[in-house]
Amino acid sequence: MAKPKPAQPLVFPPRKLRPSPEAFISPNFSNQKLVQSVLILSKEISSLKPLDSILKRCSSSMICKSNLLSILFEEIYRNPIIYLPKSAILCFEEIYIVLQRIKTLLEDCSKGSKMWLIMQNESVSISFHELMVDLSTLLDIFPLHEFNLNEDVREMVLLIRKQCWEKKAFIDPTDKNLRFEVSKLLDQIKNEIVPDHFKLKQIFHKLGLKNSKSCKEEIESLEDEVQNQVCEKSTVEIIGLIGLVRYAKCVLFGASTPRSESSTSRFDSTDTITFPVDFRCPISLDLMRDPVVVATGQTYDRSSINHWIDSGHNTCPKTGQVLAHTHLISNRALKNLIALWCREQKIPFEVTETNYRVNGSTPNKAAIEATKMTALFLVNKLSASPSNESANRLVYELRLLAKTDSENRACIAEAETISALVRYLISNDANLQINAVTTILNLSILESNKKRIMETNGVIDGITEVLRTGATWEAKENAAATIFSLSGVAEYRKKLGKKTRVVKGLVELAKMGPSNGKKDALVAILNFAGERETVGRLIEGGVVDMAVGLAAEFPEEAMAIIAAVAKRGGVAAVVASFQSIRIIGGILRDGPEAARESAVAGLVSVCRRGGAEVVAELASMAGIERSMWELMATGTVRSRRKAASLMRIIRRWAASLENQTVHC
Repeated sequence: MAKPKPAQPLVFPPRKLRPSPEAFISPNFSNQKLVQSVLILSKEISSLKPLDSILKRCSSSMICKSNLLSILFEEIYRNPIIYLPKSAILCFEEIYIVLQRIKTLLEDCSKGSKMWLIMQNESVSISFHELMVDLSTLLDIFPLHEFNLNEDVREMVLLIRKQCWEKKAFIDPTDKNLRFEVSKLLDQIKNEIVPDHFKLKQIFHKLGLKNSKSCKEEIESLEDEVQNQVCEKSTVEIIGLIGLVRYAKCVLFGASTPRSESSTSRFDSTDTITFPVDFRCPISLDLMRDPVVVATGQTYDRSSINHWIDSGHNTCPKTGQVLAHTHLISNRALKNLIALWCREQKIPFEVTETNYRVNGSTPNKAAIEATKMTALFLVNKLSASPSNESANRLVYELRLLAKTDSENRACIAEAETISALVRYLISNDANLQINAVTTILNLSILESNKKRIMETNGVIDGITEVLRTGATWEAKENAAATIFSLSGVAEYRKKLGKKTRVVKGLVELAKMGPSNGKKDALVAILNFAGERETVGRLIEGGVVDMAVGLAAEFPEEAMAIIAAVAKRGGVAAVVASFQSIRIIGGILRDGPEAARESAVAGLVSVCRRGGAEVVAELASMAGIERSMWELMATGTVRSRRKAASLMRIIRRWAASLENQTVHC
């Protein structure tokens, strides 16, 4: 029997819509196998443990009755009759279905969220009662006289019938009071009243949430519940509960124990997973959930590129090209690949974060206020100058908090978190440094936080120091990613691009870092290359030689950088770089499509301003003219236009060469 997926208890269908017996029992089952199936299922339920903190009586009663029923079924199984009446077969089939629903309900209650269970205790109690009534009804019509049962078993069945028949559902007063106390906590937080910690601890202990680990598991269960909901009101309520548990976890049990350095990851939505490069959005650096293609042919996550365009940008973030239009085309093929990969990795695909807004509605008040209280608590603890170990726990907790939602990121920044993190950017503790820079990276995703980061004393210097001399490559990568995030704003892009240490740090990371680090550095450099004012500083920092050297490994990014630099006054630097024309021409001839487009754009700029020798070198390359014809036939509008321009330049050069030969 497949293990049912945990879900909200109230999803069970009404009796009139219950599944047919064929859903559970194959038509070719013999009568003996039918009895055996019911017996096994009743024993499985009997082996379950009653719920320990909520709905104790309901669950214990249900398990006890199932245990008694197993005695009946075992007696029938051991003393089979040759012919099983049709009425008995129908009863067994119906009992099997009811027992299956009982097992599912008990498992859902046991494995699901305790917070959500207490908030739904009345409706769940009613579900238990309805199943009891169904069972009682079936036992009333069960043909006991058809079986050779001893008197004790018959009396036991009569006892079960009597116990199952209750006029109304039992609502445990203790559970009812606990639900009231939890609701009161949520109301206090909504009204910006800090809950009494002693009372908070009492409530959480009653719920069985007695340590940081159990709270973390509870948060994960609540996040699963969010994805199971179809009712907006329920979703909003669960989101508020998530905020409450996060707050309680910190103030009652302390910050989480950080993971080891080797297991931390910038991609905080799934900390232990490294996403394939092609599945990451070039803007957010996170897994794309709704990939779309822009006018330049580049792919981004829809929410990220929409935010980029809504912020006033009219260029492609990756290539720097002006967008001919802002229409977004869904990349369905890539989305299917990402969804398939997520299923294989057991990563939820549809939802990456706990969104504190539901369908664009007003943000959840309780969740936001709980986040504010949590952030203030953690920052106040940091202000007491704790030991590195304690500080690491606190900063790691802020990092986790900052990964979830834009509303969270705003609350955390308002709590003066950014200034509190500055001193940890230069920490000798590698894990503390990583957690500090990653928290700032997470916060920088929110547009309004970029200004806070740029204007907070010491932050940019600290990020730059991590970029240059970070304790680990991961710290350097996340520093580069932060620079990239901040450079999405034109004003900050110009300011950062003028900083020699920033440019040198990015170039060094691109040259010597691991693959992810190189990629992060290249996309940040490409942002700077889109500004004429910063190109000179990039050239001084050795960007051209670096890009030429990485053309084979990262052709798309390298060619985009070269094209941007050449367009904005860097032709001489490109020409001076060793074998640059041969390498760029090779990408034009044999590289991937997007890289070929940037390569031909760069060559147009270089050939126009680099002199006849440059054109001659390019024209001498085997297959270069064929490559231009291919682009003119099958490339994008831009690549066709650039290829045609390059072809005209080469032909004019060839014509002038012929004229010179004739005159000679």
